[in-house]
Amino acid sequence: MESGVALRRTVLYEIHRQMGARMTSFAGFEMPVQYRGVIEEHMAVRTAVGVFDVSHMGEIYLRGPGTPAFVDRMFTNRTQAMEPGRAQYNLMLNSDGGILDDLILYRLARDEWLAVVNAATTERDYAWLRDHAPASVEVIDRSAETALLAVQGPRAVDVLRVLVPIDVGAIRYYRFVETRLDSVPVLCSRTGYTGEDGFEVFCPVEAAPRVWERILEAGRPWGIQPCGLGARDTLRLEAGMLLYGQDMDEQTHPFEVGLGWVVQMDKGDFIGRPALERVLQEGLRRRLVGFEMVDAGIPRTGYRVLDAGPRPLGRVTSGTFAPYLRKAIGLALIQASYAEDRLWVDIRQSLREARIVPLPFYRRSRPS
Repeated sequence: MESGVALRRTVLYEIHRQMGARMTSFAGFEMPVQYRGVIEEHMAVRTAVGVFDVSHMGEIYLRGPGTPAFVDRMFTNRTQAMEPGRAQYNLMLNSDGGILDDLILYRLARDEWLAVVNAATTERDYAWLRDHAPASVEVIDRSAETALLAVQGPRAVDVLRVLVPIDVGAIRYYRFVETRLDSVPVLCSRTGYTGEDGFEVFCPVEAAPRVWERILEAGRPWGIQPCGLGARDTLRLEAGMLLYGQDMDEQTHPFEVGLGWVVQMDKGDFIGRPALERVLQEGLRRRLVGFEMVDAGIPRTGYRVLDAGPRPLGRVTSGTFAPYLRKAIGLALIQASYAEDRLWVDIRQSLREARIVPLPFYRRSRPS
């Protein structure tokens, strides 16, 4: 239970339990946090392949003749040049420039788009989009009808080649196709949240158990592992990917968390743009940095970050022990004016030294 509210479950809940998953509450859902263990699942994705149930994510469809202009106003990235079959990382802001959500936007057709949003913000995002939509745009929440499975890792292509009638290796990064997987209609997108190659597979919710089982069966020669949210979090942090609600929220704007590249200030008007113009004129007060621990200790969300004084600089937004890198790493939102490359993290009332490093912490090698 979260705040006395019954947790929701994905259609694969009973299968996860039968497979021995340890469950946890996340964004209003009861989700698998791990099966065999976070480190084993993390390493499976980095070295071979893993599959995640991420059906808690929200799917909001936008369609109608006014959709292209509406999408351009509601999101920060440049959407007009997107062709059907392309996906794009995007942000949705409030009027103060605060981040309402980060999401992936898919262009299905000229007048039809899909926004895949965070589970914790799905209802709010849907209401926000619906309230701002003109009569020429229809906003439809199909989250309850849609399951989403993420096949991630260097062997992900090999797994899906067994299952679909197209060459998935020909799908470029942040592109997608509509196809069939073992006769089930699916949208197969070359996207993910792990820092590895991989795909996200959308399917009708009633077909998800079959698709899950077929993916595990096809992946057996490559040692596929079912993976939980624990490994998903360590993988995304190694790859320097942000988590909504921790590394950013309505009180943060894109420039201070390193997401200025998602904001196209020259594209025309969009919600939050005037506030961001003021930010650019006044300068940043905070900035998000990556760091790795020099001293022993694992940083956790909310821990204080200080300078050598020691004077407060900010706080840790995400932190963990990184299984592949074999070191403790984290993200911290600190004073923008701080120019040193060392900082100290207050870990259980003990100041531990850390070093600011470039992001991402881990970058996968790509074939030449």
